[in-house]
Amino acid sequence: MNFIQTDFPGLIVIEPSIFYDKRGYFFEAHNLKTFSNNEQNYNWVQDNQSLSSYGVIRGLHFQSGKWAQAKLVRCLHGNIIDVAVDLRPSSPTFKKYFSIELTSENKKMMLIPRGFAHGFSVISEEAEIIYKCDNYYNSLSDGGIIYNDESLNINWRIDKGHEIVSEKDLLNRSLDYVIENQIFLDGK
Repeated sequence: MNFIQTDFPGLIVIEPSIFYDKRGYFFEAHNLKTFSNNEQNYNWVQDNQSLSSYGVIRGLHFQSGKWAQAKLVRCLHGNIIDVAVDLRPSSPTFKKYFSIELTSENKKMMLIPRGFAHGFSVISEEAEIIYKCDNYYNSLSDGGIIYNDESLNINWRIDKGHEIVSEKDLLNRSLDYVIENQIFLDGK
């Protein structure tokens, strides 16, 4: 398993060691000892899984305060653009985003530490993802940034007019609003 540190402190791309033979393939998606040896000591307490069709954009979501979550994201079927926005004021990448294509073929994973907003778009006919969280979901600490925030200008790789966004996510605020009101810090 290869742990690749991005320019975003703590945000890591993981490339698993994949073993192919005539039966198919095998790889470890998570191994506590391997993660610990790479200084990634998380206590994963919840797994979430979703299936979405082309054009779906989920996010950008975060949990605030004591309910903040780190996530380990991978794509089981299809192709997604996975996005993490740094909400940590002390970080050199504060208010910037990182994106990567996660696919069922490349089997890469993204490890997102606490202090980030997370979202993804589906760029294949459909995609199924699974992600681990190191903290439980708490609806009162749930927050979001609007997917089409102009200051971020994220390329979701969805043809214009084909975006499918939930009513809840359409109510998300701008990144500047979230930061100015410190929503991600105090759970407002």
